[in-house]
Amino acid sequence: MTVTLRRILLVEDNPNDAELTMEALSEHNLANDVVWVHDGEEALDYLYRRGRYAGRGDERLAVVLLDLKLPKVDGLEVLRTIKADEELRTIPVVVLTSSREERDMVDSYRLGVNAYVVKPVKFGEFMDAVRELGAFWAIVNEPPPTGGTKGARS
Repeated sequence: MTVTLRRILLVEDNPNDAELTMEALSEHNLANDVVWVHDGEEALDYLYRRGRYAGRGDERLAVVLLDLKLPKVDGLEVLRTIKADEELRTIPVVVLTSSREERDMVDSYRLGVNAYVVKPVKFGEFMDAVRELGAFWAIVNEPPPTGGTKGARS
């Protein structure tokens, strides 16, 4: 069976957390199609093909793994922008954060997040959580057909 991997956008400002996430994805052979951006502004540039991403291809994203506490543009604003955009709203977004604040969780779901995962403190638990997330969104989940986003709701 041939598995087609779709790209994962990792939005994470902490290099240690990004490295751990990439390592966990790598264990499922998912890390070779991950784009890591360091802040919310860069995430929006990637999504809208601006700045250094102006020439990027039209590949579909499997999922956005989004931290909330980001410099320049915070994760909730990135989520709000994605879910308000007709062309982007069907991209699954998983908040992957250390925030246990109820308000962050409530706001994330209100804005249309697909899942909210609190980064476990223990290394092994973190690796397991990311591995499972990556495998589900990049391999198992079936996205809507291209061009079928009109009127789609999250």
